[in-house]
Amino acid sequence: MTQGKKYSLPLKRKRQHRTDYKARLKLLISGRPRLVVRKSLNNILTQLVNFHPQGDKTIASAHSRELLSFGWKAHRGNLPSAYLLGYLLGLKAKKHGVTEAVLDIGLHKAVPGSAPFAVAKGALDAGLHLTQNISALPSEEALNGTTISLYTTFSSPQFSQTLKRGLTLSTFPGHLQEVKKKIQAQWH
Repeated sequence: MTQGKKYSLPLKRKRQHRTDYKARLKLLISGRPRLVVRKSLNNILTQLVNFHPQGDKTIASAHSRELLSFGWKAHRGNLPSAYLLGYLLGLKAKKHGVTEAVLDIGLHKAVPGSAPFAVAKGALDAGLHLTQNISALPSEEALNGTTISLYTTFSSPQFSQTLKRGLTLSTFPGHLQEVKKKIQAQWH
């Protein structure tokens, strides 16, 4: 370990590789609420967060488990569920009077067409204006589940839990639209 009078220990969250303070500062300078997207293997958490010196304040949040109450039968970590989650958060943001935000994907890499951008597309469709130019949005086929429904020709165990819940992959795009209508009916 380095020693001496001029050595200063980096911040704890930086040492643990949990926060990129340079990227966070750029987001905070904008003065707009942040659309925070955090993804795990099976779930996605989205929050609309305002900066305050005493600690960030959450305006609205949505977790992929909330989709179950709207009848969602598919996996909660895929692109269509991320899109629905962004749509739900966008509608919640409108109820709280928030009209614009800046996307915060944290330490995740900005892979074009990935789940954070699917959340952004859902929020855009709900009427939330994202201030930066997002050119990495997923295709409509990926968002509405058409690409997942193509797996019906394969006998893959990947979708066994979805099939056990009573959803066939060929009806996946219709199921997504049905859940989206339920979200719209409750939050409009």
